[in-house]
Amino acid sequence: MVPPADFRSYYGRPIVKAAVWRHDIPAYLFTGGLAAGSALLAAGGDATGRPALRRAGRFAALGAVAASGYFLINDLGRPMRFLHMLRVAKPTSPMSMGTWVFSAFSAAAGVAAAAEVVPPLAPFGTVGQYGAALTAPALATYTAVLLADTATPSWHAAYPELPFVFAGSALASGAGIGLIAAPADQAGPARRMAALGAALELYGAHRVETTKGLLSEPYQQGKAGRYLRAARTLTALGAAGAVLGRRSRVASALAGVSLLTGSLLTRFGIFEGGQASARDPKYTVVPQRERLAERAAADGGAKTAE
Repeated sequence: MVPPADFRSYYGRPIVKAAVWRHDIPAYLFTGGLAAGSALLAAGGDATGRPALRRAGRFAALGAVAASGYFLINDLGRPMRFLHMLRVAKPTSPMSMGTWVFSAFSAAAGVAAAAEVVPPLAPFGTVGQYGAALTAPALATYTAVLLADTATPSWHAAYPELPFVFAGSALASGAGIGLIAAPADQAGPARRMAALGAALELYGAHRVETTKGLLSEPYQQGKAGRYLRAARTLTALGAAGAVLGRRSRVASALAGVSLLTGSLLTRFGIFEGGQASARDPKYTVVPQRERLAERAAADGGAKTAE
């Protein structure tokens, strides 16, 4: 009998070094998405004459992006490191572009929220609000590109789906704010956001968990598996509550909490799945061998055809 394969690396060290990011980073992923979704909620509320949605979205966008700044700077260790990133603009770097998107969004969201407190700033608040909404899609998805651009096996393999997961999660969390804060008769746009965001998030996460072969495994096991299963349940319940509980303020608020919690767990699940794939050498070795075998088979077929 051939013993089961035992994948090892020199001196017992991982082949791919796991990211040194702490739990500040998945929290940053969540609050950045929440800020983006809230900005879109505010723009939708303003465009449709729903002041409660506009107000909730503006304040939530500013609060969430401020929390994102804290988590990011805390992970960097020193505030000056963030300022140093603004010294350059490198289009090929997701981190560099993300820093500029984050900064532009923060300024716009700050002006929009200030206008809610200082009425004479209302015209500037409208400009800031729609400026934040324009940059919101990039803020919601650049972190997906950032993860997929690493050598971490399960993040890199999921590069086609991660932007959809993060965009859907952002919409769902922003909708959650609207469902909690707005009266039932003003929450129509939030309900539509909840349905769209949940559909994108659930579809993308399902693809990540089931279509990557061996590299889907880390998303199904351990912490990542528990987080993502709970996220799937909460997101589905939140979307259903948003649609079916439209006449009840309590049902809407509970649906909003469910969507927010599901979004948070999705970010932590994706983060933990990638980290688990970097710690185990088999997630690097086996896919490499499979790719080499496929390439050799393709080359052999081409030579046979000649």
